[in-house]
Amino acid sequence: MDLDAYVLAHAHEWERLEKLTRKRRLTGAESDELVERYQQVATHLSVVRTSAPDASLIAHLSSLLARARNRAAGTRVSTWHGLAGFFVHRFPAALYRLRWWWLGTLAANVAVTAVMMLWLLDHPNVEQSMLSPAEIDQLVNHDFEGYYSEYAAGHFAAQVWINNAWVSALCLAMGVLGFPVVIALFRNIANLAVIGSIMTRHHQGGHFWGLILPHGLLELTAVFVAGGVGLRLFWSWVEPGELTRGQSLAREGRTAGTVALGLVAVLFVSGLIEAFVTPSPLPTWARIGIGVLAESCFLAYVFVVGRSAYNRGHTGDLDAALLEDRVATQS
Repeated sequence: MDLDAYVLAHAHEWERLEKLTRKRRLTGAESDELVERYQQVATHLSVVRTSAPDASLIAHLSSLLARARNRAAGTRVSTWHGLAGFFVHRFPAALYRLRWWWLGTLAANVAVTAVMMLWLLDHPNVEQSMLSPAEIDQLVNHDFEGYYSEYAAGHFAAQVWINNAWVSALCLAMGVLGFPVVIALFRNIANLAVIGSIMTRHHQGGHFWGLILPHGLLELTAVFVAGGVGLRLFWSWVEPGELTRGQSLAREGRTAGTVALGLVAVLFVSGLIEAFVTPSPLPTWARIGIGVLAESCFLAYVFVVGRSAYNRGHTGDLDAALLEDRVATQS
């Protein structure tokens, strides 16, 4: 390839991209042009690297692309449009694409919880080995219900939100190792099974579920989503498919980041329900109904909005314009 001729043919496109990166404010049309020019110049850089590697030209184009990428990212992230795009396209598409992982995690945990509760109900000696009669009486008659009204609702909502966001973040962060996610999920459901069996044995099962279900449906679903996505992250390097292990892990890692950010909002909603609805004087059927409604809205969000976004080509990964400058070479 004649490098001088190639530079002459495309110099005006590089100059135009540089002008766009230097403008203080971009119109909507200019923002779209910035992304289009970015993709063109990324292709030019790929051609130069492959056919006529020139160190100074490669450095110039790489620097230009870095500025354009930062400007495109800054333009998008700073707008409400970018935030809306995250919750309309990227986050629901990630949930839908990975649905079998977190639905499987949810089903497995529900089944294990049910088995544990039934087993504990058939083995009262286990309960007696963990707590004294006085401690059981305190839990059944005071502590369990008091937990939801001990603090002011606003403070409690913040506390619950931070705690659950932290648990979900741990599942995602430890996902690359696989087994720690299983341990974290088991500890979570074991605590639920033990308390549930104690409350049921002492004829407080209806009260237990009346306090757990309003917020627990959405809250535990969010935790199981984090666990399932974490396990998918582990599997991405065990079985990378057509990608290299590094590429597969990077893609699922970026998607896990998308899910982590989105779950902050989901857990915020469940925290509000736990703080304001669960301890409220509303009848049990109304409180559970609110929990069922919140869970139904989440599932509709995944299987309606998420499926639509996924069918339009969204996967939950970052936009191509925000990734590395790896563009297929065009002749």
